[in-house]
Amino acid sequence: MRQSQFVDECSVNFRGGDGGAGCVSFRREAMVPKGGPDGGDGGKGGDVWLVADHNVASLLSYRDHPHRRADNGKHGSGQKKHGSSGADFEAHVPVGTLVKKLEDGSVLADLAHHGDRWLAASGGEGGRGNSRFLSNTRRAPRFAEQGEEGFEEWVRLELKLLADIALIGFPNAGKSTLISRVSKAKPKIANYPFTTLEPNLGVVKLDDFDFVVADIPGLIEGASEGRGLGHQFLRHVERARALVVLVDLAPMDGRSVDNQIEVLLAELDAYQPDLVHRPRLIVQAKADVAQIEPSPDYLTISSVTNKNMDLLVGELGQLALLGREDRPVDDTAPTVHRPVPESVSITRHDDGAFVVLGRQAERAVALNDLTDVDAVAYVQARLTGLGVDKKLARAGAKQGDTVRIGELEFEYDETVL
Repeated sequence: MRQSQFVDECSVNFRGGDGGAGCVSFRREAMVPKGGPDGGDGGKGGDVWLVADHNVASLLSYRDHPHRRADNGKHGSGQKKHGSSGADFEAHVPVGTLVKKLEDGSVLADLAHHGDRWLAASGGEGGRGNSRFLSNTRRAPRFAEQGEEGFEEWVRLELKLLADIALIGFPNAGKSTLISRVSKAKPKIANYPFTTLEPNLGVVKLDDFDFVVADIPGLIEGASEGRGLGHQFLRHVERARALVVLVDLAPMDGRSVDNQIEVLLAELDAYQPDLVHRPRLIVQAKADVAQIEPSPDYLTISSVTNKNMDLLVGELGQLALLGREDRPVDDTAPTVHRPVPESVSITRHDDGAFVVLGRQAERAVALNDLTDVDAVAYVQARLTGLGVDKKLARAGAKQGDTVRIGELEFEYDETVL
């Protein structure tokens, strides 16, 4: 039987569906020998949405299957029949998922609440049929728009767990045993360092109050600088409202209570200074096998003999309430993240060609027949309306220079554009 795994970061590819092509068609009926254009529009490609879902616990499925794609739109047909739109695809991720650019790690979206949505890849627009190009001067348009390709994006997903309380301690300090005693969580437990290599969440019920405790894998000195798996572990502490610092009374290296506390808090401070200012409780564990002297200033427990466990649960409940007061739960409506639409821009390629970028400009030249005189006139008018001529001139384009827009390449003519 295969064990489930917790995965908290991975790279994922999203692709919107392609838009359907517009149709070139003319009305043909027995009593209407010269019917007008009646080509229908293509359907829009489906969008890919990333949705925060509290029923999803890990990014495992995205690591194993990193590609997500929406359906394509259908092509238009005669008699002004429009193609149907492609179905959207919803990719569900855990609450607390960060979406980052693959290239530089900048944050694109923070899905911090159940129901938050991010438009990961928009579907391509459907092409317009030739009936849409009918005008007083263009009585029989013989061209239509091609469907737009769906947008594609590779991103990095990173999960930061959402918990009321995070358990912080050195490896083998007893965090997993503790969380198994105060909740129904069933973490892997063994008597050697780094038994826990992934966070565990446990829900603790105290009368009519529930709160979530996260067992964070053991930290080591230098974790804030990336030693071991420090950054991966510390990331899950960031969103905890309160902290429990668990001191090991039977440490393998003989560290004192004060030294353990000092090192652990120093690592938190070095990683993110505000962490040490959050509500916290210091607990001394393993009283049943203690090898160093416990401090009278802190609560001492044994998860094995249940010493002071009832007292601890009560203190955890108070700590969780204090954390929620300090950082109130945001009960606002789910957030919908949409990328800002790109405007038309000009860039100079290494070979000297001017490349026109932008969705509107690329759609303007996406016709099925650019050898048609009417089609060429339409493209020129659209590009002028978008200000492409002025932007090319400002970019330094001269008569005869090569210009590329999407798949189209032509020579710049100052008298036309």
